[in-house]
Amino acid sequence: MDRASVAGIFLALAGLLVGQALEGGKLSSLVQPAAFAIVVIGTVGAVLLQSEAPTFMRGLRMLRWVFSPPPSQRAALAREIAVWGLHARRDGLLSLEKYMAVNKDKFVQKGLRLVVDGIAPDKVRSLLEMEVTAYEFGERQAVKIWEAAAGYSPTIGILGAVLGLIHVMENLSDPGKLGSGIAVAFVSTVYGVGLANMFFYPIANKLKTIVAERVTQYEILTDVFHDIASGDHSRVIEERIACLLSRP
Repeated sequence: MDRASVAGIFLALAGLLVGQALEGGKLSSLVQPAAFAIVVIGTVGAVLLQSEAPTFMRGLRMLRWVFSPPPSQRAALAREIAVWGLHARRDGLLSLEKYMAVNKDKFVQKGLRLVVDGIAPDKVRSLLEMEVTAYEFGERQAVKIWEAAAGYSPTIGILGAVLGLIHVMENLSDPGKLGSGIAVAFVSTVYGVGLANMFFYPIANKLKTIVAERVTQYEILTDVFHDIASGDHSRVIEERIACLLSRP
């Protein structure tokens, strides 16, 4: 569990609620189901309109990374790279075939397969770079649904405010209905702006950081597989390992 994410959400909500209480407002006034429905359902609809369904679902599944990020694979990869380099030099490239079955990462499996198949080193690099580019594009497209939600929700909040004011205008002769209309109008704006800046944008930025970390690892692995296929000196592979472990 990422405690920073949990603490961040808690502080964001606490700041909003405590500020409302200090100004003498009632916390219950922020609970407006109509405003919530307008902003949330409207935002989801707008994001779905601009995204493909698989991309949208992938972005939703990535939300769990905000609270439970994928564990770092750097140390494990460094150990595996050292073993690959040792066996490739001592027993030949075909000896790496046994590591393909035990590794669950599809990128690693592909890299090992290309090396074992005797593909030219430059071609190995080219193919893996294409794989990294495709992976990064797909992941970033999924992350963009959160950026899109952050862009749409404030505007949809304004739409909710306008709808609330229309409701107020329609009931000027009935003072009893004015309060609910005004509440929906202003709370819709709070929901739209608050969700965008306290949740959607931070989620998108955190997911981009996680994706960038994975892409960096794959880029280093691309160089490693090229080095192994080229039969480079063990010192070169050791430098790759040091680079992997020293990345911020």
